[in-house]
Amino acid sequence: MRLERLNTNKFKAFLTFDDMRERGLTKEDLWQDLPKVHDLFRDMILEADDELGFKVDGPIAVEVYAMPAQGMVIIVSKSTSDEDFDEEGFEEGYIEMQVTLDETEDIFYEFADIEDVIALSSRLFPFGIQGGSLYSYKDQYFIKFEEFDVDFVDEETFVALLAEFGNPSTVSSYVVEEYGKRLIKYDSIRELYGTFINK
Repeated sequence: MRLERLNTNKFKAFLTFDDMRERGLTKEDLWQDLPKVHDLFRDMILEADDELGFKVDGPIAVEVYAMPAQGMVIIVSKSTSDEDFDEEGFEEGYIEMQVTLDETEDIFYEFADIEDVIALSSRLFPFGIQGGSLYSYKDQYFIKFEEFDVDFVDEETFVALLAEFGNPSTVSSYVVEEYGKRLIKYDSIRELYGTFINK
């Protein structure tokens, strides 16, 4: 589990499917009110306290974004008002949470260097994958694949190839699209392959 402080009242956790498997959780479990899901959130809050100094002193809002073949991005925010929550008070060790769940079909990866993205294109192009939108944001490169971009290969193989060169993004694609720079709108893999590999 990777944690990142967003501001004084908010942090983000990235949970890979391996992290979830270790805890005996599936993606579907997060959609249910199960004790092991509560344990996951409690562990996450305790880890955020240790690593980030994030103290929970009232109700929190939890947003869970599921991404295919990548994992979960979980954003935890302290509530600024108690109005959104039931006023039942707090039991010892009890955290009041309001959970929102969302799922995206997009596959969104980040890369430390443009060379990694170029090398990725040399691996994906032979599989018939040519799509993807390429962005830069805060000295990193991001590539977003829509569902139809990866019809040529099974998802597990595709993600294994991506993982050779980058990591699932812990930054939301919405943030990168809004504040980053779009370098190639469509067919990024084909463009990179044609420009740098198959000259």
